[in-house]
Amino acid sequence: MVDTFPDEFRNQLLTLMAWRRDVRRFRSDPVPEAVLMRCLDTFRLAPSVGLSEPWRVIRVQSDTARAAALDNYKSANAQALAGFDGDRAEKYSQLKLSGMAEAPEHLAIFCDDSTTQGSGLGAGTMPEMRRYSVVGAVTLMWLAARSEGLGMGWVSILDPDQLCYDLNVPDAWSLVAYMCVGWPEEQADTPELERTGWEHRHDLIIETR
Repeated sequence: MVDTFPDEFRNQLLTLMAWRRDVRRFRSDPVPEAVLMRCLDTFRLAPSVGLSEPWRVIRVQSDTARAAALDNYKSANAQALAGFDGDRAEKYSQLKLSGMAEAPEHLAIFCDDSTTQGSGLGAGTMPEMRRYSVVGAVTLMWLAARSEGLGMGWVSILDPDQLCYDLNVPDAWSLVAYMCVGWPEEQADTPELERTGWEHRHDLIIETR
């Protein structure tokens, strides 16, 4: 068992975290199957409430399913744009918020709230812990993908109910993440939304009670 890791490893881990950016600009080159599977295998390492492993992953590959997801995004994005006005609307309209048209791989990741695995341990008072578990698993995959040179982009401008309908998933599945995966066009350790001036990072606030 490893009690501590050397400084070099910790520094490399921090570097990996810094370069784990939300990618929206992809090259169209395919992702080798073995590379994608290595990334997806990190779900086996992820912690989950009650060891429930509630994640369910769909590779969105058909032209029909991809077109439906892209139309979903375009509709939701138009609605989001309508919520801004003036300079903010102008800036929003210039943002690239999805790499769905270019990314070679699409993953729709769901939480199965009906799972009996784990017997409900830890989810009785906080059922949302299952979804948090899925987010934790996505984060592990994201770091693994970055270590392979891959980029991932989380598309949240979607109607989740419509996507569930289009992908014909069970009623108990809820959408947690729609991820684009592929080789990034550019490398950057600063969020694109910060580089475009949409928003800036702020100092961490830690309170005591």
